[in-house]
Amino acid sequence: MLFNSFQFVFFFLIVYSIYVILNRKWQNGLLLVASYVFYGWWDWRFLSLIAVSTVIDYVLALQIDQRDKESQRKFFLILSCIANLGLLGFFKYFNFFTESGVEIIRWMGFTPDPVTLNIVLPVGISFYTFQTMSYTIDVYRGHLKPTRNFLDYSVYVSFFPQLVAGPIERATHFLPQVQNERTITYQRIREGAWLILLGYFKKVVIADNLADIVNPVFNDPSAHHGLTIVIAIYAFAFQIYGDFSGYSDIARGVSKLMGFDLMVNFRMPYFAQNPQEFWRRWHISLSTWLRDYLYISLGGNKDGPLKTYRNLFLTMLLGGLWHGAAWNFVLWGIYQGGLLIFHRLIFGRSKEPEKIHLGRRIVNIAIMFQFVCVGWLLFRVNSMADLSVLIQNLFAWETIPWIWVGYMAVVLTPLLLLQLNKEVSGDLLHIKKWRPSARLAVYLILLAYIALFGKVDGGEFIYFQF
Repeated sequence: MLFNSFQFVFFFLIVYSIYVILNRKWQNGLLLVASYVFYGWWDWRFLSLIAVSTVIDYVLALQIDQRDKESQRKFFLILSCIANLGLLGFFKYFNFFTESGVEIIRWMGFTPDPVTLNIVLPVGISFYTFQTMSYTIDVYRGHLKPTRNFLDYSVYVSFFPQLVAGPIERATHFLPQVQNERTITYQRIREGAWLILLGYFKKVVIADNLADIVNPVFNDPSAHHGLTIVIAIYAFAFQIYGDFSGYSDIARGVSKLMGFDLMVNFRMPYFAQNPQEFWRRWHISLSTWLRDYLYISLGGNKDGPLKTYRNLFLTMLLGGLWHGAAWNFVLWGIYQGGLLIFHRLIFGRSKEPEKIHLGRRIVNIAIMFQFVCVGWLLFRVNSMADLSVLIQNLFAWETIPWIWVGYMAVVLTPLLLLQLNKEVSGDLLHIKKWRPSARLAVYLILLAYIALFGKVDGGEFIYFQF
């Protein structure tokens, strides 16, 4: 069930009309049922997997809390990691590793029989697996007491607004909201409606329209050259941002209507001046997860520069693999790790942006955006063979497709203006402080864009595949 579908609109209106008249206990029961209906809409078989994942970490977290011996606590933590990563690895990576192994054996001159299974990748498995793992790890580290209320924990795992594409919520932040009474105020409704409107604008106007520029180039790379490829790469940079941040905005907006606050997942990432800052602004719930549960666990920056670089490299390599079972994602992770290492090696830790002169800051942003777009080329390609073709064709001359440039300018102008305002104010919800007439003008402009350019039949959100 897609956010950008009439089915979801009807589904949410029905759920919300019942939700607002119930008390907290019954609200949680409704949320669990609604979340399982929402998730089962894709494939009812997915429900057994999320149920198993929920039970595993609920039970193991309680076992960790009940043990005094460190060896026993660590045993149950390792059991949780093996169970979660085992499920994720089987459903997401089994065919990738077996097919890659077969290719390596063939390269060595042997002719093995390929072993593949018809495995369906459950939507959102990477997101809720990391979410349940963080719960158990936080219990082990003493950051959180495990809940004994299975209903509350199940809602934390399966909460439908953020189930399939995040943000990856920490139990320390989200579980207390499930356990306590929620208050639905006019302010929350107004903020939620604004986030939903903005999210739909990003998805159906920006992401789905830019897909018409991006997809032809990447689906048939041999037919395109030079500046056409460059423009398609830039278009994808804004497509994936509009698509993913649009989903996060809708998820946050829907949650606010029900009295919940989800974490902010994006903070104007294309205003970043360096790789470190980019990852503090892009997919924040994943980047902080990788930092807190992988990078720090590997040793962080405590054991000298060489081990720091190693830890950065491994963290981003696995972060790339988290996105998908394909070599281009591995290469993207290596590239991101290389950028972080190079920046740290040359410049050390980042300076605070406000201490840098405006002119230099603009130059830094422009340069960093080019590095980001090189990464998006690696991220978007359908295969390594396509990547080779695109790189070769990139240096062949072709006239500028001005109609694409004009099209991008039209659909991106409102977003860029809103992003500039957000960068200056520091808060996307800063618009609530504007005069009513100014707010109304923005609402009407976005609604007009949705009416004129919105694609009602747009496709899935990009991050659903992860």
